[in-house]
Amino acid sequence: MPASGVKSSRPAHRCSECGYASAKWVGRCPECQTWGSVQEVGTVGSPLRAVSAGPVSAKARPIGQVELAGARAVPTGITEFDRVLGGGLVPGAVLLVAGEPGVGKSTLLLEVAHRVAAANGPTLVVSGEESAAQVRLRAERIGALHDQLYLAAETELSAVLAHVEDVSPTLLVLDSVQTVRSPAVDGTDGGATQVRAVASALSAVARARNMTTILVGHVTKDGAIAGPRALEHLVDVVVSFDGERHSTLRLVRATKNRFGPADEIGCFEIGDGGVVGVPDPSHLFVSRRSAPVPGSCVTVTMEGSRPLLAEVQALVATAGGGGSPRRAVSGLDSQRVAMINAVVERRGGVRLADADVFAASVGGVRIAEPAADLALALAIASASKDRPLPAGLVAIGEVGLSGEIRRVGGTGRRLAEAARQGYTAALVPVDSGPAPQGLRLIEVPDLGAAFTRLW
Repeated sequence: MPASGVKSSRPAHRCSECGYASAKWVGRCPECQTWGSVQEVGTVGSPLRAVSAGPVSAKARPIGQVELAGARAVPTGITEFDRVLGGGLVPGAVLLVAGEPGVGKSTLLLEVAHRVAAANGPTLVVSGEESAAQVRLRAERIGALHDQLYLAAETELSAVLAHVEDVSPTLLVLDSVQTVRSPAVDGTDGGATQVRAVASALSAVARARNMTTILVGHVTKDGAIAGPRALEHLVDVVVSFDGERHSTLRLVRATKNRFGPADEIGCFEIGDGGVVGVPDPSHLFVSRRSAPVPGSCVTVTMEGSRPLLAEVQALVATAGGGGSPRRAVSGLDSQRVAMINAVVERRGGVRLADADVFAASVGGVRIAEPAADLALALAIASASKDRPLPAGLVAIGEVGLSGEIRRVGGTGRRLAEAARQGYTAALVPVDSGPAPQGLRLIEVPDLGAAFTRLW
């Protein structure tokens, strides 16, 4: 037995996903329920070693004397992508771009690499999923061939670093980080240990060489980025690439950005010529028709600091078969639609208990913010009454359970966008501020008053 007061040395284990510590190894982490993430990291009871002062990379200076020239964002030339990044690519930064298979990530980043190569010098694209010939075919299709754009197909980290030494690029695009492995680290290809090691090594190289690096990441079936959570902490910018498979619309969002706003959105349209930015996407989310139809209402949503017009449609039909009425939703939050249905029936006097109600957004856009509540309520009531809303009307406001209509953030910018798009009237909550030129405000305190003003 060990002497009294002396701790025995036992192996210590820690989960690579959540940091849970355990004295013994287990196959599944008790904290985050992840399989194979608990690894040995040291011993419990081992004495701490003293750390002495060592050499520094650069002397500490007052913050006002630190140069900014090397940290200025360089525009890529793709306006919508630059908007999301906060102005462009920052030298030495590491970006993680994630999205579902086939959404257009590789095509967009190949166009970004082409623009950077033409403007700023050598650019290196390393593909771990496709052959160099396959990437060359895509580049020809979208017109992204350039003498300064270099291409390689590798799955070993050492080979990727060798290409970086040879080309000395200003931008490195790795597609994807889950397909590259480090021989110095144990673990399955694409596993948490391998992904963390590859991302850490490339981040260190990017900062040492002042080279912008874009890593393409896979996503799980739930839409989360595959791999350890530490991957998102290692990088400077996390960008998600979203879009419906049956729609040409693609939305690029920044969920983390150390160099700019983390709530901006970029709109793209995918076609035969690649991924093209859409500077004014409101027309994609609003139907163009000669006369108003029942069950349709236009609202203005905010994506970051950007106001976008969006159309909400509803259809109310008599339930058949004597069973429970159907409720189907597309592009909207189903829980919020159910709440608005109840408020419309209880506070607005519209009978929906024995009717099928269908609600959807136009153009494949997903609307989740409360500012669309009033438009959704008006669309449902219009469909039930079979009476269209007045032409040129937009509705902005959050609807409460008691039927009151509340103000939402960014009302001024929303109204200005509606006026710019040619709308003439806006149904808004009380005290919504001044009206832009050419737009008439109809202020209503609750849902009942809104229905009275319109019908």
